[in-house]
This record gives sequence, structure tokens and C-alpha cells, in this order.
Amino acid sequence: MTTVQRKKSSPIAHLTPEDIEQIGVELDAIRDEVMGSRGERDAAYIRRVIAWQRGLELGSRGVLLFSIFPPAWLVGTAGLSVAKILENMEIGHNILHGQWDWMRDPKIHSTKWEWDHASPAEQWKHSHNELHHTYTNVIGRDNDLGYGIMRVDEDQKWHPAHLGQPFYNFVNACFFEYGIAAYDLELGKNLKSKESRRDPKFRAALKKVRNKIGKQVLKDYIVHPALSGPSFLHTIAANFTANLVRNLWSHSVIMCGHFPNGVETFEKTSIEGETRGEWYLRQMLGSANISGSKAMHLMTGNLSHQIEHHLFPDMPSNRYKEIAPKIQDLFQRYGLSYTSGPLPKQVASAWAKVFRLSLPNRGEAAVRRPVEKKAPAVANRWRRAQAPAAAVPAPAPAATVAS
Repeated sequence: MTTVQRKKSSPIAHLTPEDIEQIGVELDAIRDEVMGSRGERDAAYIRRVIAWQRGLELGSRGVLLFSIFPPAWLVGTAGLSVAKILENMEIGHNILHGQWDWMRDPKIHSTKWEWDHASPAEQWKHSHNELHHTYTNVIGRDNDLGYGIMRVDEDQKWHPAHLGQPFYNFVNACFFEYGIAAYDLELGKNLKSKESRRDPKFRAALKKVRNKIGKQVLKDYIVHPALSGPSFLHTIAANFTANLVRNLWSHSVIMCGHFPNGVETFEKTSIEGETRGEWYLRQMLGSANISGSKAMHLMTGNLSHQIEHHLFPDMPSNRYKEIAPKIQDLFQRYGLSYTSGPLPKQVASAWAKVFRLSLPNRGEAAVRRPVEKKAPAVANRWRRAQAPAAAVPAPAPAATVAS
């Protein structure tokens, strides 16, 4: 049974097992309707976004050839920042989720795409698609929750080292792509002992990350600046700034999706024998949205619809806005809180939690004690179950890209 971290009042106490499984049935119906209607409109959308992003990047890099002049530096840096955000958020993230694999286009396929990022696509797909989306907000299982460097719930034991977590989080935000590459490698675990450091799988993965970072550095800090001639140093500064802006933006969007007030965390025992309906419920409670304009949704990779994304990670991102009213209606009918708010509010809420949890618990929270129980391995539960609704879905094939 889905178990949120111990609270004075559980947000799901009013739901019966039948209610939870009915939620799963209704969400399956929404998914089936959309996935069955995918077509040229969706294909045209992603191709249009890719073409626009590549044009913006090429044009911005062209302007930066003259970055020795301040106006050219500002225009080129701004354009390159937007292009990098689009490539990572709406294009790379969603293609690597397999959202566009149904098109059978080898140029826009999760098995072929390599993105503008320090983390190799294959490693990111494992840590994000297979682990994060399976163990969403399960403390001790979901590495995206705090990235292994932060305390994310009052029930986690406090240590003096947590006092520095606002600083750790800020540094992680500035160099977010490298932080993701590090936890994709599970560096903390793999550097603990000589045996793990010498493990062939770890060494091979580490080599791939080094090679990928080398290619990124060569592109942004050597080749393109060299093409700028006398603007060499100015172009390096522009590329660094664009990468910094992209990292800060991506970090903020991800934080808003999983860390503001109203988002629940779950105990390890919550996934033992979890049914499809319970998995859906965990995604609903463990995610939050960002309200805003079409431009906001595009720039977040439609992760402004984080709730919808976690319910249906392989659904084309342009469809999330379409189904959002149906998801909100389902929340309302079952007495659940649909957490959403404008970007400044969600960012402030997430950072307030980072600061609050850097300190020891106070008041009623100070008497809480975490319960640690080992959970069994589970499948990628977002995939459509072939068994009856009350049964645990069978594990997905190892070669299948999860999301």
C-alpha cells in the first residue's frame, strides 16, 4: 500500500483500495485515448521545435563570432542560452524518454539521440528513466530526490553536515549537468572501496562520461571560440554563461517538480506489492506543476506539467496541456490536492524547504524517528500492466527504454 512519510493527517486516508484501483482505470483510459491518437500533428510539432532550436543555436553562434562587441555578446549569449535550454528540456529530455519513438524516425529516437549534456544519454536513461521514474520520491531509492547530497524530509536523521546543504544545492545548480553525470555514475558508492573503483562496469561508465565531457569542452571552449578569432575569450565567456543559465534553469524546473510544499515523500515500504493504481497515486502525490504561458511550458520541456509527465512519461510532451484539465478533475473528484503555482512561488517554496531541512527538527517533528526497511526491486511501473489491475506488473525487458 502506498505509504507517505508519517504525517499527522494522511492525504490518502479517505481513499479505499477500490478508489485507488479505479483511479488507475481512469488514468489508463486517458493514456489509451491520447496514445491512440498520435499522428502527424505531433510529429510536425517536434520536428518544428528541433528546426527552430537548431536555427537559433546556429544564428547565435554566428553572432558570437563578433562577441568582442558588447551588443553582439549579449544577443548571442541570450540566444545560445535559450537554444541550450530548449535542446535539453523540450527536445533531449523528452526524446530520451521515448516520447517520439512511435514515429520510427531514426533521427528522433531514444536509442540514437545524444544530447548537449555532460551525462551520456544511455547512462542518464538508466538513472532517470528506469530508477527515478520507478522509485519516484521514495526516500533512499530515488536519487533525484536531493541528489544524494541533501536532507529532503523531516524523518531523515539530521547531521551537522546538513547545515551546508543550501550551499551544496547552489553549487549543484550552477554545475547541474556535471552533478547529474556524477550521480548517474553513483560516485559516492563507487568511490568508497578499492574493489568498486576497479569494477570494470564502473570504469567503463566513467570512461564514457570523461569522453562526453571532453567533447562538450572541445565544442564550447575550444572549437567555437577558435572560430571567433579575436573574439576568442569573449566567446568562451559567452558559452560559459549560456551553460550556467541552462544549468540554473534546469535545476529550478526540476526542483519545482519534486520539492515544493505540497509534494509528498514516501517510505521504502511503500513500493512493496504496489499495484498499478497505487503507483499512479504515488506519481500524483509526489509531483508538482508550474503554471504559466505557452512559452513557459515550452522552456520547461513541458515539465511545468510534471504531474502529467510522471503519470505518462512516454506520452508526447505537447499533449500534457491537453490532458491537464482531466487530471485536475480526477484529483478533485477523489479529494486529492493538485499542487501547482507560478515559477517564482514554486522556486521560493523549494528553496525554503532546502533551508528548513538543513536545520534540526523542531516541535512535533523533532520526536519523529525514521523507519528503514529494505524494499525489493520493482519493475518500471509506468508501463501498461498486462496482469489484472490489482496485480504487480511484470518486469519490463531490460532493453526497453523506460521513462
